[in-house]
Amino acid sequence: MSKVSKRSRLVFAADVGGTHVRAAVVDQCGQVLHRTKQNTPHTSDPEEIVELLVNAVKGATTDQSEQISGVSVVVPGTVDAEHGTIVKAPNVSCLDGFNLTSALTAELGWPSVIENDANAAAVGEMWLGAGRGKRTIVCITLGTGVGGGIILNEKLWRGVDGAAAEIGHMCVDPFGGVPCGCGSNGCLEVYASATALVRMAQEAKPRYSKSILQRKGGLTAKTIFDAGMQGDELALEVFQRMGKYLGIGVANLINILNPEMIVIGGGVIAGWELFEKSLRQQVDERAFPLLAGRVRIVRGECGDDAGLLGAARLSFDK
Repeated sequence: MSKVSKRSRLVFAADVGGTHVRAAVVDQCGQVLHRTKQNTPHTSDPEEIVELLVNAVKGATTDQSEQISGVSVVVPGTVDAEHGTIVKAPNVSCLDGFNLTSALTAELGWPSVIENDANAAAVGEMWLGAGRGKRTIVCITLGTGVGGGIILNEKLWRGVDGAAAEIGHMCVDPFGGVPCGCGSNGCLEVYASATALVRMAQEAKPRYSKSILQRKGGLTAKTIFDAGMQGDELALEVFQRMGKYLGIGVANLINILNPEMIVIGGGVIAGWELFEKSLRQQVDERAFPLLAGRVRIVRGECGDDAGLLGAARLSFDK
């Protein structure tokens, strides 16, 4: 990716999710100077999101406003990055069709950019994370859903409609697969997300009467992970099944894109050691040997900051 301009000093980056809005002031070396985290407003008025972001900027930049070069916001959905419009954001539906960059620039007087959150995470990992020094990587984010970002020859690939890299909606079980919220069946998201872990554990509970998860009230991805680390057979089966489907998806990506690296991030990678073996078995069985032998499949290094760092980098580059 192109070098960050020395004239750019600080960027205010925000990650607008369905539950929280996380924001940070980031310098051109990727150092986070200030952080905020607030609940995402449950509203039908996009101006409430704008107001929250503007107030967060003002609260974070009291002594630094003269150094801010821009505002960069990432959202979980399809965006028209060129025109600054959010096309569709299912978890923040009030922003559908809204030109967020124009609204923020009008309020703050700084240039603004928007991007899909998983795309931004890929940029963050390539800038300061596992993808440093690479030219072509695929980033898969495993959280409540499954997202993706693709960087080809150091350029973020958005697709003609800005909706490229919807890796979570790659079909990995076409016949009789679990229905997905997108309207299809058997998508990777219904097997490799935190939500999927909980569903698969509930489905398998009747077969494991002695599982410690039988004593848990409301299952979460965290309780399943904790049980797996204790050797619980139900939890281990769930993570192995998840790894199998994730491996099928990864093998497809390897065969299609021939990347240098596949970076897997998001909260679910806490269970990496519980699903990595199953993932790699599928890759070995399904990917072209030459391509599988070249690619590195690694954990992300930027954690929850991947999207914020990527957002900042995109602003610096622009």
